[in-house]
Amino acid sequence: MRHQLVRLHRWFGVATALFLFVAGLTGAIIAWDHELDAALNPSFFKARTAGPALSGLELARRVEAADARIQVTYLPLTAESGHTLQMMVLPRTNPATREPYSLDFNQVAVDPATGEIQGRREWGAFSLARINLIPFIYKLHYTLHLPVTGGIDVGVWLMGIVGMVWLLDSVIALCLSFPSVKAWRKSFAFRFGRGGHALTFDLHRSGGVWIWGLLTIVAMTSVSMNLAAPVVRPIVSLFSTLTPNPVNNPEILRAPQPGDGVLSREQVVQLAEEAGKTQNIKMPPGGLYYAEFMHAYGVGFYETGNDHGEIGLGNPWMYWDAATGKLLGMQIPGKGTAGDIFMQVQFPLHSGRILGVGGRILISAVGIAVAVLSATGLLIWLKKLNARRRSAQKTQSAPVTRDAGRTPARPHREIAPE
Repeated sequence: MRHQLVRLHRWFGVATALFLFVAGLTGAIIAWDHELDAALNPSFFKARTAGPALSGLELARRVEAADARIQVTYLPLTAESGHTLQMMVLPRTNPATREPYSLDFNQVAVDPATGEIQGRREWGAFSLARINLIPFIYKLHYTLHLPVTGGIDVGVWLMGIVGMVWLLDSVIALCLSFPSVKAWRKSFAFRFGRGGHALTFDLHRSGGVWIWGLLTIVAMTSVSMNLAAPVVRPIVSLFSTLTPNPVNNPEILRAPQPGDGVLSREQVVQLAEEAGKTQNIKMPPGGLYYAEFMHAYGVGFYETGNDHGEIGLGNPWMYWDAATGKLLGMQIPGKGTAGDIFMQVQFPLHSGRILGVGGRILISAVGIAVAVLSATGLLIWLKKLNARRRSAQKTQSAPVTRDAGRTPARPHREIAPE
C-alpha cells in the first residue's frame, strides 16, 4: 500500500509542482496587492488636487459625460483621503456599428476634487509594465492568463483542478511522512548540518508536516475560489441549504423585457441605505457594481478604502433588479445557513484577511513555503529519476557471462522508471 501511495505522491507532485510554484509566489505577493500597487504607481493612486472630494456618483457622471464611449460598471462611493477614486469601465455600444467601442483600458483613476482622469490601464493585461504589474500577477495567480475558450475559463478550471489534486496529495503526503510510530520525531526534524540532499528532503517532508493544516486550508479554499459554482456549491448543498443570489444562481434573474429602463445609481444607493438599516448593517454603502449582462446592481457595504474587507468574513453585499428595483438577494457575513457561512469564509481564509494584517503576513509566508515545497519536491524526484536511470544503464551494460555446460545467462531486464 505504501508503495502505491509513494507513486501517487510522486506523480501528483510532478504534475502540479510548476502550477503550485507560480501560485505560491504570486499568492505571497498579492496578499499586499493594494499596498504594492500604490507604491509602484503613485500617480495612479495619489490625487493631484487638494480640496473637498466629490461623491463617487458625481465623479462617475462626469467621467461618462466626458467620454461617451465608456460606461462605469464599478465605483467606490467615496474616495480615500488624498487618493484617486478608481473605477472599472466597459465600452458602450457604438450606434453606428452596433459593436462595442474599442478601448485599451478598463480602469480609470479619477481626481476626486475635479473629476478629471489621472490615469488609465487595462486591469489584468498581459504586461509587465509597472502600471500593469500587480494586476498582471493577481490574474496570473488564478488564471495563468490562459484564454476563455468556448465560454470556459480554461485557467480558472485548470487551477481549480490543480487545487483538488493538491488537496488529495496533501492527505497522501501526511500518511507518507510518518512511516512508523517510533520514527515520528524524524518527520519534524531538519538536518541543517548535513546540507545537500538530506536538507532538501527535510525541507520537503518536515516543512510540509509543520504547516500541513495551513496547506490543506489553502488547497481547499483554492478549489472553492475557482470552482465554487460547478463543484463546491453542489457538494455543500448536499449537507446544507444554500441561499441563492444573482452571483451564484443566475436563474433567479428576470429576463430583460423590451422597453426596460435602468434605475439610476442614485436610486440604487437610496434602496441600499434603506435596506442596510432594515438588516442592521452598521457600515454605509461603500461601492456600487452594475452588471449589464445580469441586468442587476450590487452594492457592497463598507467603510471607505475597505473594499476587500480587512478582517473577519468580509463585507455585506445586496443585489437589486436594475429595472424594477426588486431585491434579488444578499450576502451578510455571519448570517444564513451553515452552508452560506462555509462559502462566506472561503475568500477570507484563502487571502488571510480573516485575521487581518497578521493573517496576510501568514498567508504570504505560506505562499513562499508552497513554492519551496514544490521546488524541493521536483529536486528530489529528479535525483531519484537520475539514480534509477544510472542503475538501469549499469544493468544493461553489465557483461554477459557463460558457464561451460550451461545455457547462456539472460541479460537483466530494463528497469522502467517509476
